[in-house]
Amino acid sequence: MAAQNLDQLCVNTIRTLSMDAVQAANSGHPGTPMAMAPVAFTLWHRFLNFDPDDPIWPNRDRFVLSMGHASMLLYALLHLAGVKAVNAQYERLGELSVTLEDIKRFRQLDSKCPGHPEYRWTSGIETTTGPLGQGVATSVGMAIAGRWMASHFNRPGFPMFDYDVYALAGDGCMMEGVASEAASLAGHLGLANLCWIYDNNKITIEGHTEWAFSEDVATRFIAYGWNVTRVGDANDLAMLERAFRTFQRTADRPTLIIVDSHIAWGAPHKQDTSAAHGEPLGEEEIRLTKRNYGWPEDAKFLVPDEVRRHFAEGVGQRGRALRAAWMAQFDAYGAKYPELADHLYRMQHRQLPEGWDRDLPGFPPDPKGIASRDVSGKVLNVLAKNVPWLVGGSADLAPSTKTRLTFEEAGDLAPATPAGRNMHFGVREHAMGAILNGLSLSKVRPFGSGFLIFSDYSRPTLRLAALMEIPVIYIFTHDSIGVGEDGPTHQPIEQLASLRAIPGLVILRPADANEVVEAWRVIMEARHEPVALILTRQPLPTFDRSRLAPASGLRQGAYVLADAPEGRPEVLLLATGSEVALCVGAHERLAAEGIRARVVSMPSWELFEHQSREYRERVLPPSVTARVAVEEASTFGWAQYVGPAGHVIGMHTFGASAPLKELARKFGFTVDNVVAAARAQLGR
Repeated sequence: MAAQNLDQLCVNTIRTLSMDAVQAANSGHPGTPMAMAPVAFTLWHRFLNFDPDDPIWPNRDRFVLSMGHASMLLYALLHLAGVKAVNAQYERLGELSVTLEDIKRFRQLDSKCPGHPEYRWTSGIETTTGPLGQGVATSVGMAIAGRWMASHFNRPGFPMFDYDVYALAGDGCMMEGVASEAASLAGHLGLANLCWIYDNNKITIEGHTEWAFSEDVATRFIAYGWNVTRVGDANDLAMLERAFRTFQRTADRPTLIIVDSHIAWGAPHKQDTSAAHGEPLGEEEIRLTKRNYGWPEDAKFLVPDEVRRHFAEGVGQRGRALRAAWMAQFDAYGAKYPELADHLYRMQHRQLPEGWDRDLPGFPPDPKGIASRDVSGKVLNVLAKNVPWLVGGSADLAPSTKTRLTFEEAGDLAPATPAGRNMHFGVREHAMGAILNGLSLSKVRPFGSGFLIFSDYSRPTLRLAALMEIPVIYIFTHDSIGVGEDGPTHQPIEQLASLRAIPGLVILRPADANEVVEAWRVIMEARHEPVALILTRQPLPTFDRSRLAPASGLRQGAYVLADAPEGRPEVLLLATGSEVALCVGAHERLAAEGIRARVVSMPSWELFEHQSREYRERVLPPSVTARVAVEEASTFGWAQYVGPAGHVIGMHTFGASAPLKELARKFGFTVDNVVAAARAQLGR
């Protein structure tokens, strides 16, 4: 069969697999996979440097399906290319990542083909997508990581990293603000290894885009500093190839390829939005469409043998050769640059270098203390010296969040200095989160920071990091009404509770300087959990650990900091962060009155819940029902620890603009109030 006919056969196989899978599931979106099949085929068959036998090869090109509702397009590609499965231990299993049976069970329980692509669930998927705009924004992080790794690891004769990142987006992605934020930063950085392909089909769920979207996207991206090219017909494989060649020749900026498409199938009366967004075509329409393609009308899930061969001769053969050459190059690289090779290997396997925690500071007792954000900044700088791929920054708040890396060789990541360790995200919290996800998916270890109140702007990306189980580090400072005069717009109230509600996200709110150090130990050892480190602006007293329990108890999430005589408390005082000091003060007052209190520091509910029941009951004995919890945040969630009879000193309203001491008195965050609550619990 002629190559041109083989190409069309492959395109039509992608289309018919998509139609059949959606029809069998009676759920899904067949229109976009059908319309974009020629684009995806051209990219994979002729351009994508990707080895189906090793889908986590470090220097592979990345393909991101930002329009995640078109997931069958990606599943069809993974199946036809013969992409192999890889397990959580980075072992290649030799079996297909997506079998034909998986496709037949599209959107069904435990199928490798869920409704939207999921990272870690199906090998070959580079990032979880579905919420529109997230995929393209995450691809910016992947592109930044590629340039950073090239600058850090490449040496003369050893181009260890030179991959490209392709992301397929739709009208919805172009409307979402996160995509605009990320595109702006990508243009500023001149990410020439980044290519977005925009399916300009002028259709969204409600109907034609003209109802809500009429801007000139090409001009917008030119203003961002992108190179923009256009393909007038998504079925024109020659023009698609020309557009991808234009991207590859562009060396100073990212590229947007606008592809004009329309969702076309058999019967004219079906030219509407339903099949594009959530409805199967129906058996009769599928037969008509297959007839239009010259396809056997009643055949279902048909994959001609020559289609698999054609994919194998394209992306398969090219990727296998490139990967083999890279692995041979890595062996020679290791002989000449052993430390760099060791770091590259460890980074790719989410391992830490030898001596990663050397020189971490300890802090002596100090009643005046130090703000936990300041301690974190000191610890972060020590760790970044020891872990060369620890990279990050803030949403324009590094001086306040203390996240600037200040040692001489750190440098700033900028258009002319892609190896810098200090990233500047600008006032773009949402894009920052997506870019952090892209960096982490590329195995760089990223951190990003901002004020806790603005975690609201990052929530979708926080959730996706937890869903993907990637170790992104979030540093949130200005953690309570302790920001004082800034007032209720900047005082977080419900943020801690809402972050704790995200499955798989670990929250750490340390109580003093030494707990901050221990928190960073936990953070660095995390391999599959994102962590949010919650820090104060105001100073916290540094506890005397010769009288109180060691800060290493933080690893258990909650621990007995100060106890009653013989470990027999009659009232429990529970707190996180800055409020632990109030409980320590109350403990001393109560002891003087003959009341046996126990102070439990609870920096991480999530880590505590991972402990054995025996440990949890040892810290919080069920027999002791007199309990007081103290936290300068919403009381939501504390009932699980204080029980129905316990008392929570927390926030029931928004804050107010005033000096911190006045706010503490107004809202009851005083030692006197904790003591009074403890007495009330005991009926005294």
